[in-house]
Amino acid sequence: MPRTSPALALDALLDGNRRFVSGTPEHPNQDAARRTELAPGQDPFAVILGCSDSRLAAEIIFDRGLGDLFVVRTAGHVIGPEVLGSVEYATSVLGARLVVVLGHDSCGAVAAARAAVEEGFSAGGFVRDVVERVTPSILAARTAGLTADSDIIDEHIRHTVDLLLDRSRLLSDQVAAGETAVVGLGYQLAEGSARLVTTRGVAAPEGTPV
Repeated sequence: MPRTSPALALDALLDGNRRFVSGTPEHPNQDAARRTELAPGQDPFAVILGCSDSRLAAEIIFDRGLGDLFVVRTAGHVIGPEVLGSVEYATSVLGARLVVVLGHDSCGAVAAARAAVEEGFSAGGFVRDVVERVTPSILAARTAGLTADSDIIDEHIRHTVDLLLDRSRLLSDQVAAGETAVVGLGYQLAEGSARLVTTRGVAAPEGTPV
């Protein structure tokens, strides 16, 4: 799609997700002509910072195609320097207008961090680093009295959005200037639907609960 505003970018994603849920995807920008068009360069309209879970393929669940989305994926959508640099590159160099933190139910990273806090479970290797980066979200949820899995997932999504803006001055300045927006979406594996959890720099579309 052509260069757009953060609000239109969010509308495009949510519209695509509705098509996916209803079983009527359009599969845009997935043909040979699009492939040829993109060979000289890319112009994505949104960045997706999502969990690495194999069931969370962004181009499929948002019914988009080649060149539409700049996708960064880590287990539990945890953030490190490489993630921050990738997001900043997409917004400042490629001109993406929307950053989406995409979490989901039945997240293994969140479950492992919750087990570490509640049961003293200790992961080995670099998995421990992922668990430790998710743990602040678990502790924040406990402080707020949240116990349901869905509420804890939402808290982790909100925490990741806040962390992006706290750690990236470039991104926070873009949001303050109205150039870019950051939103958190929670994906439901069984239904295939993505719902808004939190927004920064853009209003939720009319009729969309947050």
